[in-house]
Amino acid sequence: MLVGERMTRNPITVTEDTNIDDALHLMRERKVRRLPVLDRSGKMVGIVSDRDLLHASPSPATSLSVYELHYLLSKLTVKRVMSSPVITVSPDTPLEEAARIMADNKIGGLPVTEAGQLVGIITETDIFKTLLELLGARQAGVRVTVSVREGKGVLAHITRALADLGANIISVATYRNAGDNEPRIVFKLNEVEPEAVRQTLERLGLAITDFRTM
Repeated sequence: MLVGERMTRNPITVTEDTNIDDALHLMRERKVRRLPVLDRSGKMVGIVSDRDLLHASPSPATSLSVYELHYLLSKLTVKRVMSSPVITVSPDTPLEEAARIMADNKIGGLPVTEAGQLVGIITETDIFKTLLELLGARQAGVRVTVSVREGKGVLAHITRALADLGANIISVATYRNAGDNEPRIVFKLNEVEPEAVRQTLERLGLAITDFRTM
C-alpha cells in the first residue's frame, strides 16, 4: 500500500503571511489539524499545526486589553510559527515508511509532493484508518492469535488448514512482542464456528495466546 492511495488530495493550505487567528479559524472550520504553508509563488515553504498556533496565541491570563490582543494577533503571521524546512514524502512512498518517518520525528502528518509540487497530505488519522482495515476491525468474526516457530511454510500450513475448515480469512498480521523469541500471527476469520477454529489450531500443535469473537 502506497501513500498515494491513502493521502488526502488537494489539501487545504495557507500562505506565509496569513495571520494566526485566520489560520486557526480555518482549521476549526475545515476540521483539520495542520496546514501546508505556501509562499506567494505557490511553493511550499513550511507546515503549521494547531499546536503551533495555539502556543503562539496570547495566554488567557494576559494583561493585554481586547484591542491589544486583536492588534497582536493581526500582526502575528503563520511564517513566524511554522515548521521549516518540511519533511515530505512522495505518492509512491510505502505507507509503512511514512508511518516510520512520523513516529521517528514525532510528527502527525506529512505533506506529499510530486515533481516539487504539493499534491496531498498523509496524516496519523489516515494511518489509523488503514490499520483498522488491515486488521479487519470493522468486520465481525473470530479473532485468534497464535505463537509460532519461525520457518518456511508455517503460514501456508496454517492457512491451508483454515481453508479446509471452510473459514474465510478476513485479515492476517504478524508481530513480535518485546523479549519474545517466537513471532505471533493474528487471524480474523468469519463463516466458521469458533470452536472448530480452536480445535483445528490445537491439532496443529499451535499455542493460542488470544481467542475471541468480536
